[in-house]
Amino acid sequence: MVHKLTEQKLNLLIAEGEGLSVEFKQKFSSKIAQDIVAFANSKGGRLLLGVADDAKIVGEKLTNSMKAEIVHLAKTCEPSINVSTNQVGQVVVVDVPESDDKPHMCSAGCFKRYDAVTQKLTPQDIRKILRTEAIGYFESRVNTNCQLKDLSLDKVRRFLKTTGAGVTATQKNLPDILESHKLLQHKKITNAGIMMFAQDVSQYIMHCQIFLVAYKGTEGINIYDRKDVRDDLLTQFDEALAFIEKHLNVRSEIRGKNRNDIYEIPLEALREAVTNALVHRDYNMSGTNVQVEIHADRVVVSNPGGLPEGLTLSLLGKKSIRRNEIIADLFHRMNKMERVGSGIKRIKGLLKDAALPPPKFESDSFFTVTFERSKEFRTVQEEIFPGTTQETTQETTQETTQEKILAYLQSDPTVTRKELAEKIGITDDGIKYHLAKMTGDGIVRHVGATKKGRWEIL
Repeated sequence: MVHKLTEQKLNLLIAEGEGLSVEFKQKFSSKIAQDIVAFANSKGGRLLLGVADDAKIVGEKLTNSMKAEIVHLAKTCEPSINVSTNQVGQVVVVDVPESDDKPHMCSAGCFKRYDAVTQKLTPQDIRKILRTEAIGYFESRVNTNCQLKDLSLDKVRRFLKTTGAGVTATQKNLPDILESHKLLQHKKITNAGIMMFAQDVSQYIMHCQIFLVAYKGTEGINIYDRKDVRDDLLTQFDEALAFIEKHLNVRSEIRGKNRNDIYEIPLEALREAVTNALVHRDYNMSGTNVQVEIHADRVVVSNPGGLPEGLTLSLLGKKSIRRNEIIADLFHRMNKMERVGSGIKRIKGLLKDAALPPPKFESDSFFTVTFERSKEFRTVQEEIFPGTTQETTQETTQETTQEKILAYLQSDPTVTRKELAEKIGITDDGIKYHLAKMTGDGIVRHVGATKKGRWEIL
């Protein structure tokens, strides 16, 4: 059900800008039939007539003849679409509900909404809509266990600040903000709303998480750092990028007063891959998660679900099919992903500019992108550890870590395990393992209470 807009809510919509469910039109024309069809075939939406592309209100007057023509355009679609029109301040608002009879067509063809763009569909796209409608969308389902009080206003405010909307979330306007982004249906919060803004996402959707792992060597056996992020999608994105930066090699170029850090794999390419994994994963698949794996020779980003139906590896970068349109729209608003269909092209272009091999794409039950790490770095590793096996490299790494621990214990005998983990850059469990080994080997011992004691070097 679409609620009638007040001027206050209209100003909020305009401030948030165009997106999956909002389209600005400077003036009325019969071409809006394409947008009406696109909204009906997607998640529904609003056409704001009298608003320029730059969000400036130029004004439009709803006359009886205009109202009749808009209704006629919607009724002559196949199947027909029920729309409502209203004058709100200086703007004509055309409300288009999501249809239960998809797909719809107008005289110009069949259209669908992608981000802030109305696109014409191919016959293959139309067949996909028919198949998808039979299954339903995980992101659009309501979750009756989650209430407004269970959402984090801070997370909503962070989102709005990132989009540059110029709106501050309050308990009073929160329902309007959620509704405008298709995160509220019949006053119930959808799964997409939970994955973006819940205080405790895992309480409602346990499989909404990302696993970050760094391995010694190339075999994916010995883990030396790991982080499991069970939080909202934006936090997952930020944590994944921080983890990748932590474990990639970087060189600095100084030009005058400016310093430029250059990573062995372009961060923007990895950023695109992580975004795609979070946005396009199949959230209907539980018991598995998005993963980022860092090996000595490669970085692997994978998400459950493989490619959406209708998209093949050969079509990557040429065609785009979005499994989660609402989540994609939110990430697009935050400038975390490129316009529709350009992400894969951007990844390939960035690697080519960096003189790196192209990424390897694989799709079965998972969609996987593999980035080859810099050969120059691997050469340096071989020079540091000539002829070493994975086992001797692991031993050398352990010795180096234990030397660092000894140095910190000597300077501060009361340092905690958590502080050591932060200083050295490994997990708490990693510190626990090394301290236990060093204690067993007679190198150190702990004296006094667990929390208030001190370390002694033997």
